[in-house]
Formats: sequence, C-alpha cells, structure tokens
Amino acid sequence: MINQEYDVIVVGGGHAGAEAAAAAANLGAKTLLITMNLQTIGQMSCNPAMGGIAKGQIVREIDALGGLSGIISDKTAIQFRMLNRSKGPAMWSPRVQSDRWRFAEEWRLALEAIPNLDFFQDMVVDLEVSGDKIVAVHTGMGVRVRAKKVVLTNGTFLNGLIHIGEKNYGGGRAGERAATGITERLVKLGFESGRMKTGTPPRVDGRSLDYSKMEEQKGDDKPEKFSFSKETRALDKQRSCYITYTSEDVHEALREGFDRSPMFNGSIESLGPRYCPSIEDKINRFADKDRHQIFVEPEGWNTVEIYVNGFSTSLPQEVQEKALRMVKGFENVKIFRPGYAIEYDYFPPTQLKHSLETKLVDGLYFAGQINGTTGYEEAASQGLMAGINAARAVKEEDALVLSRDSAYIGVLIDDLITKGTEEPYRMFTSRAEYRILLRQDNADERLTPVGHDIGLVSDERMKEFHVKQSKTEALSSFIGDLSVRQEEINPVLEEKGLSPIKQTMKFDKILSRPQLSFSDFTGVEALKSFIFDNDIKDENIEQVEIALKYAGYITKEKENASKIDRLEHLSIPKNFDYTKLKSLSYEAREKLIKQQPATIKEAKGISGVSPADISVLLVYMGR
Repeated sequence: MINQEYDVIVVGGGHAGAEAAAAAANLGAKTLLITMNLQTIGQMSCNPAMGGIAKGQIVREIDALGGLSGIISDKTAIQFRMLNRSKGPAMWSPRVQSDRWRFAEEWRLALEAIPNLDFFQDMVVDLEVSGDKIVAVHTGMGVRVRAKKVVLTNGTFLNGLIHIGEKNYGGGRAGERAATGITERLVKLGFESGRMKTGTPPRVDGRSLDYSKMEEQKGDDKPEKFSFSKETRALDKQRSCYITYTSEDVHEALREGFDRSPMFNGSIESLGPRYCPSIEDKINRFADKDRHQIFVEPEGWNTVEIYVNGFSTSLPQEVQEKALRMVKGFENVKIFRPGYAIEYDYFPPTQLKHSLETKLVDGLYFAGQINGTTGYEEAASQGLMAGINAARAVKEEDALVLSRDSAYIGVLIDDLITKGTEEPYRMFTSRAEYRILLRQDNADERLTPVGHDIGLVSDERMKEFHVKQSKTEALSSFIGDLSVRQEEINPVLEEKGLSPIKQTMKFDKILSRPQLSFSDFTGVEALKSFIFDNDIKDENIEQVEIALKYAGYITKEKENASKIDRLEHLSIPKNFDYTKLKSLSYEAREKLIKQQPATIKEAKGISGVSPADISVLLVYMGR
C-alpha cells in the first residue's frame, strides 16, 4: 500500500465515504478507504432510519444510479412506511426503520465484496499538494499514501467537540476521538472554514418503558422497498414504533437546566439544523406549544435499545433523566447513554465545482457534512457523485452533473455550490422547482439509463428496467385505446357520487378524474384480462395513473419554472416589507429581511429561499 499509487483515496467510512468508495471501485478505479475505525463503517450515528420527506426520493435516486444505500436499507429494514400518502404523489416519501447493527454490517460486507477496494484503519492528518494538485495523504502513524484523487468525507469528526451540559470534550461521535490536522492544512491552502452544530437524543432501555401509555405506529399494511433491483424484497414482518408527547411539566424540568445548557450559556456559538432542533431549542422558540411529539424507535430486531426521536438535547445528564421520567410511558426509564451536541468544522461548499471537486486543489473532492449538509441521505448522495466523478476524472472522462430537473441530487448539489449554506442544509421537496417530475416512483426512469451509461448499473438490471418500462408503456397505450361502455362504468361513478357517462368513452378520460383510480374498475373485463395476460405489476399501474392524472400539473410546473428564470431581472423595492407576505416560509422571510436582495435573481441565490417563495414574490410584484 505504501509503495503504490491509488487512483482514488476516500477518507472517512460514513454514509458519504461508503458510497464514494463503492462507486469509485465499481467504476474500475483502484480505491483505498481510510477510516479511523473499520468497525464503524456505515454506522448510523443518529437515528436508525433511512428516507423520509425528500430524503426517500434521494435514496431511490442513489439506487437508480447504481449506489448501494437503497439495497442496504432494504436488507436491514425492520419497518417500512410511505409517508404523505394523503397528499399528491410528488410528496410520497418512502422511509424505513433500520436495524442499526445490521445496517453497518451489510455496508461492511458489501464493500468487502468489491475486489478493487482496499481498506486501512488510521487517521488522515495531512494532505500533500504539489502546485495545485493533490498527490498524497499522510496518516497519524506516519504512513504516506499516494493518490491521483482524494475524496474527503469526514462527517462531524473535523475538530469535533462534544457537549453535555457544562462538560465538553473532543470527539467526532460518542466514544470516538475527533480528527485533527486536515482543517489546518486546508486553511493553509486557502480554504475558508466554519463551524456547525448538530445533536442527538438519549438512547434508553426499552425494557424500562410502558408502551401501553403510548400510541402504536405500525408499518404499512403492504410494505414496499427502496431498491428497484431484484436483489431485495419487501418485508413480511415488521416492528412497531410508538408515539408519546412532552408536557408543560417536562418543559419546566428542562428549563431548570437552561443556565447549564451549552445552547444558552455561550459554550456553543455555531448554528444547528433549523428543521431538527434540540428539545431545549423547541421549547424556547415555540413557547406557545404545550407539548411536542416524541417518536419511540427501536434500534433493531433483537436489541432493547430505543432511540428517543424528538428529544435531541445537550442538557446535563441529570436534567435529561428528570425530564424524560415525566414523559408518558417513560416514568421508570433507564438511560443507556445521554444526548449530546457536537460542534465540527465544515467548508462552505461555494468553494466546489458541480462535480464536488474543489476549485483550489485539483483532484480533491468534498462530500457530506464537510459541505454543510445534515442527514445520511444527503451525505450518501454526495459521496456517490464524488466517487463517480473522481473515478471518471482518473479516466479523463467528463464529470457527471445532474440537472435540477433530473434529480433531487442535482437540486442538492446546485443549491450548495451556487447558494452555499450557513446552517446545516436539509433537503425538502419545496427546494425543487420540478418536484412533480422528481417523484420517488420514477427515479429509475430518470436515472437508471444514466447509471448504465457510466457503468454502475449492470446490463442485467438494465434489462429489468426495460421490461418494466415496456409494460408501463403498453398499459398506457392500452387504456388510451380502450373504449368503455356506460354499463361498465356508471355503477362505479354513481357509487362515488359522480355524474354518469352518456355514451361510450375512452378509459383514460375517465381515469383522469381525481376521484377515481384503477382499483375502482376491477370489473372491466378487457382491462382485467390485459393486466393478467401481460403480467402488469402494481408499479406499472401506479406510474401510468400518476402520469395521466398529473400531466397538466407537470406542464404547469415547467412553465412556472421557466417564468421564474425569465423574470430574474425584476427589481425588489428597497426596504421591502416581507412580513406582509404571509405565504412566504418562515426561513425565507427571515433571510430576505436580513439580506435585502435587490432583484429576484439575488433572492433566488439565498440559501433557504425556495422556488415556492420566489413564486410568492413574483405574484406580489405582478400585482
């Protein structure tokens, strides 16, 4: 190892590092993964779950491109839920509860199965740059390893500082030391750095909880899965989560410790994630709320350890325990480990190209929390893209850059590169101009051909994709040609309270009504026969139905995005009163007031101001 030159070295074994190493090695680059602890590759540092609002779409996109997060999530899931089913399909977001131990184990096994990937356990403490090009990394044990490309995925470890009450100590995660040296080298090279904060809740003994006092939250009756491949299957059994709530008594117990909270006594000055605040931050910012929801999440199939989602805190341990014991069902709780906050170094991502290569040093890539993002999914997607582009650069191929209308990953990276971020960035559907196009169900349609073209998606999987596409197209064509009679359709329409048809009609015209779905017409013999004879799957039916019902909305969405681009030059009056625009998001209003952009274009460039916020501004300017 010491005497050879690697094509790609990946530093860090978290979600970003694992995806980066897998992608680079699977694309033929001789790759080395260096991490401080080989036993924690792919570890879930915070919540034992993958997916969620917009994050689930990202996992599906990673899978469609040939990444591994979707497959690992399926293999280690203990519960599956499709969130937001009551809303439109652009909002549907898959999420799994994961077995934390099995998740890390599957990542380790998957990476070890890649012949082109080597491993080394040590801390990278320095980067060697010749001119403006990366040439090697140096480790804490004095080992120098040469590399053509280096991907940094250091997570929360760069000069990490853990806070619990008035105590603080260096660390990148509970029980693990911080990484030193890299920040100092990068600053010397001319990079700008900053500090961010995140936090995690206590883990508790599930045997000490009274679940009878909580609301049970089961998985879906018909669970789906993340990966589009045949390598995984949906769950046939699931573990339940539970919901309980804080109260005024809980809040009062927490307030008693505020004078010793690093959040309020000045120990922590950096910004934490706006949309995943600590419990002390929530009761301080939302003083009018007398309770907050707590999700009680098992950490695996067989462990008794419980993750207390919604109770992230850095208060003193005795305060945490006193307040938790006032939560319904937690009266006799035993804490395995307390919650804590962690501060760490990041590098504003405006210093990167869209390939995630740094502008200052050729061959050096950043991915994950080093870029100011928060969340496993956001990190994994960046790792995937950095790994792909590092490997392609070794072969002198053009970088792969996903557009904003082709993937949430494209939105994420473009936001980071063009807008930057001063607080941990989290993906939301509202950040995308084309969210009806960027659905979780069609991620394979958008990105599997891309993954195949670059060499990450196998020929076999591409054949599976073509089979699925041909069935979807055949069904779409069939219902466009199928004429149905009044006697077949009117009983359904009357049952739904809809006006009956008076003559034979094309089936697609009837199905386009928002109140109707395929499942309402199981009695139409021609349709039933076609679905059976052609082995049409539920996924084909869902895609056809969504495309049919939302064709008009998709056209409108494209027109609206085009309109925003055309009107970038519009001026915004000086000292404009944004408080009167109630439809603006709270974050957008706060940042627009602070930065006072002169034009719509400047407003678009502010991190946290979404396309929906820009539309609100344009409507007002139009008036």
